[in-house]
Amino acid sequence: MADDVDEFARLFTRFLERMQAAGGARMQRESLRERLRDHLGVDPEQVPVVASTYPSYDLPNVQRAIEAWFDSFEVIGLAGSNRSHHSLGELLELADYDRFGIGAVDYVRLPIDVDEEMDCVAFGFYLGVRGPDRYVALLRAANPQYGRAGVDLEILAGAKEAGDRFLGALPQLIREHNVFRGKVVSFEGHEFGQGVGPFRLHPRPGLTRADVVLPDGVLERIEREVVGIAEHRETLLAAGQHLRRGVLLYGPPGTGKTHTIRYVLSQLPEFTVVLLAGTSIHFITQACALARMLQPALVVLEDCDLVAEARDYSLGAENPLLFQVLNEMDGLAQDADVAFLLTTNRADLLEPALMQRPGRVDMAVEVPLPDAEGRARLLRLYGPGLDLPPELVSEIVAQTAGTTASFMKELVRRTILLAAEVSQPPAPNHLRTAVAELLSSRDTLTRRLLGATDNPPQTAAPPLGAGPGEAGPGEAGPGGAGPGLAGPGVGPGGMRGRGPMPGVYKGPIS
Repeated sequence: MADDVDEFARLFTRFLERMQAAGGARMQRESLRERLRDHLGVDPEQVPVVASTYPSYDLPNVQRAIEAWFDSFEVIGLAGSNRSHHSLGELLELADYDRFGIGAVDYVRLPIDVDEEMDCVAFGFYLGVRGPDRYVALLRAANPQYGRAGVDLEILAGAKEAGDRFLGALPQLIREHNVFRGKVVSFEGHEFGQGVGPFRLHPRPGLTRADVVLPDGVLERIEREVVGIAEHRETLLAAGQHLRRGVLLYGPPGTGKTHTIRYVLSQLPEFTVVLLAGTSIHFITQACALARMLQPALVVLEDCDLVAEARDYSLGAENPLLFQVLNEMDGLAQDADVAFLLTTNRADLLEPALMQRPGRVDMAVEVPLPDAEGRARLLRLYGPGLDLPPELVSEIVAQTAGTTASFMKELVRRTILLAAEVSQPPAPNHLRTAVAELLSSRDTLTRRLLGATDNPPQTAAPPLGAGPGEAGPGEAGPGGAGPGLAGPGVGPGGMRGRGPMPGVYKGPIS
């Protein structure tokens, strides 16, 4: 028992010594209040605080804007527990009791490009000077886990007018020094709570026209509407024409709608691109705000049919999310150089909403299943090293009627894999085996997942030299349907649709 008492006394004594040492270290910290008073030249409590909040993803841009405003500055941190829960005024009051003192700056590393990151101030004081004015700016990153959804900025200045000038200049400085200008970004939600989380940055595709296989005239229409308006913006504005435009790409899955958009992005290297898909279309308001700020810009809305019947509950009302998307598209200024590219596999779901909001989408373009000539081009595009003789191409094209670009891509990959398994270069027998596998009954679901229809193998090869609008055997011509496809006026899955959408481009351009 005596040994236990001695051990407790020894441990308690060591605890008291450590507490005393910690208290002495706290007393040795430089006073926050004194440091700010030395910089401002007045007691910080006597200076009004002006504050503003910015979206969480804007932390790098707010920091760049702050640093661009000052002629010179230094950044200091704060030591002490629970500092994040207090306003600047509360921090100054608590600093009088030595609860807080000068410490290290908190940083967070954020991506600002595909292969580039930036050390951003997550909690720190900027002690800055601009001309005769002296400022203290407390910058704090968003922390949705603890209820801070945005970036907070609190400013002390010798005069309130100086603080107001600072805040008034920040929006333009954020636009000028924005790290996302000319980038390709997609939105993500916060891990905690609602709102936009960090951006994901994507490399810009580098596709050429040779990488896109579409019926004659289709790509030219898309280029004229999206790229052409960008190239002739000054002429259009001088003639009193608006720049905002919307293009809808529709057609079965796997036909190349997303691939076509990737090509368009390649042709607009100076455009800021915001990608939204599926449920992330809920961020359409934030996407349009970013596009307006960083125009010229392109907003890509993929799979709009997934939200065609979604509901957004607000103030007890029930509003289709798609209508919100269309209203945001219409809310842009006439001179806003912003283009919208929408994709859907189910145009029949979108048509009623588009008809109720005319003018949002200027052009709808069908991206159909590839015809015989298209499948031959796809086979050569995806398998440039296969060295296929013309008769073999004709044979494969005849067997793959009703398939998609995705199907042809997988066909080439499986051919190369079959050859690699036997350590041989790809040969015609490997391609024929790959076709047989993909068209077999056991791969029915695979074909559907690749967007292909359930067509029986064809026995005759359609002519590869058929001109625009001429359908070969088993191929869909204008107003017709290929094997396994629903007839005119029937939507995907056999659902009766409304027929071709008014003003929709179908088939070759004469």
